[in-house]
Amino acid sequence: MSENLPAPKIGAIAVLFHGERFLLVQRGKNPGLGQWGFPGGHVELGETAKAAAVRELWEETSIKATAGDYMTAVDVIGKSDDGQIAYHYLLAVVPCTYVSGTATAGDDAAATEWVDLPEILSGNRPLSEGVARVAQQVWEANNGAA
Repeated sequence: MSENLPAPKIGAIAVLFHGERFLLVQRGKNPGLGQWGFPGGHVELGETAKAAAVRELWEETSIKATAGDYMTAVDVIGKSDDGQIAYHYLLAVVPCTYVSGTATAGDDAAATEWVDLPEILSGNRPLSEGVARVAQQVWEANNGAA
C-alpha cells in the first residue's frame, strides 16, 4: 500500500422516512451533480457519523431530526475518464426520526422532495449510489418485509 495514495473519506447520510415518504435532495454540486439522494456529507474530526447525519440534514433541508442506530454503509467510488479513482466515500447510513421543520433546499442541495418508495424504485430520476437499496431496507424495517 502506497503512502501517497489518498484515503477514502468518511461521510454520513440521513435517511428520513416520515409519513410513508423519504426526504431526498438533489445534489447541487459534484460529485453527483443533479442526482437525487439522502441528505449527507463529510464527518468532521471528532464528530460521530450520527451527529454528522443530523447536522447535514439540517444544513441541506432545514429539517430537525434525531439519529437512530447505524443501519449499513454505502461505498461511493467515482472514476475519471481515464479509469483512475477520482473519489471514494464510505457513507454511514443513519435512519433519522423527524422532529420539526419544512424541507427547504440549502447548502449544496439544489432541491428537496418527499418521495415514496415506488417513485424511488421507478427509475424515473437519477439516484445516487445505494439510494434504492437503502430506501427498500428502511421501508421494510418500518413496514415488515414485502
